[in-house]
Amino acid sequence: MAAVLVVGNFLTAAGRSVSTCQSLALRLTAAGLETITTSSRMARMSRLADMVATAWRERRRYESAYVEVYSGPAFIWAEAVCWTLRRAGKPYVLALHGGSLPVFARRWPGRVRRLLRSAAAVVAPSSYLQQAMRPFREDISIVPNALELSSYRFRLRSAPQPRLVWLRAFNHIYNPSLAARVVALLCRDFPDVRLCMVGPDKGDGSLEEFLKAAGELGVLDRIERPGGIPKSKVPEVLDAADIFLNTTHVDNTPVSVLEAMASGLCVVTTNVGGIPYLASHEEDALLVKDDDAEGMAAAVRRVLLEPGLAGRLSRGARNTAEQVDWSHVLPRWISLLQTIAAGRHS
Repeated sequence: MAAVLVVGNFLTAAGRSVSTCQSLALRLTAAGLETITTSSRMARMSRLADMVATAWRERRRYESAYVEVYSGPAFIWAEAVCWTLRRAGKPYVLALHGGSLPVFARRWPGRVRRLLRSAAAVVAPSSYLQQAMRPFREDISIVPNALELSSYRFRLRSAPQPRLVWLRAFNHIYNPSLAARVVALLCRDFPDVRLCMVGPDKGDGSLEEFLKAAGELGVLDRIERPGGIPKSKVPEVLDAADIFLNTTHVDNTPVSVLEAMASGLCVVTTNVGGIPYLASHEEDALLVKDDDAEGMAAAVRRVLLEPGLAGRLSRGARNTAEQVDWSHVLPRWISLLQTIAAGRHS
């Protein structure tokens, strides 16, 4: 197969976590495909310029392109890169991401429709995003976010302890302060409850709000906060806990939840965005309303006290994660990229 241009954020050198596009590029390369990647530039405008310049400068080396599409300013990057790809006569697949993309699309329907209809193919990682974006292009297919399942040690949580873990960035959309409120409610019944909150500070004030809330609730000493960690350390952190909290206001198909499922944690999550399409209530997770501290604490109590529930959720979670192992997902990407490179995609 001819070379593929992969366009997205490659920021691990700056301490960021491995992105979806970076994972895909590594897998394609390991499968013997030549990949050209962009961009690893930290500054936004420099990154945009590098993406566009690479797409044009390397146009004789690649036959097809993969471009990630997010809402907000990142949407402009996708528009600019795809304009360049069309000038170069290169077909491309758009990979939709982010729980906020449907809201953005309703605000800018013309722009979104034009971009999606210009692609040889459009994929989404979940049926949630597929359905939400269908008004802008009908033939969106699903290729799920993938995991290397063997990297995650499965441990059946049949007798869980009140050891909780949270794995997101400190950003308002992920509502980290809800986790502090949940711990405060749980410590009444479980005096040994502990929470590890893993993730970088995005600088929007949510970390300060969380620290203030945890201090006022008197639970700071129950919460460990190691900051951001390398991707390689995630399985170790998850293995040390029994219950995974996902407190987000907005979500699509979070890899962090899939990682927790792969490890066999009992997942307690808000039921926002694409979460109900990823997790099934009472089967592989417990779903609660957005920003409902009482409801989330009650769900954790059920996991800890209700006979048989934790083991059922733990086993169900692993079964869900097994469906998105790279061994299943990578062949679909290779087939799609081969198809659009050959000009056969309709």
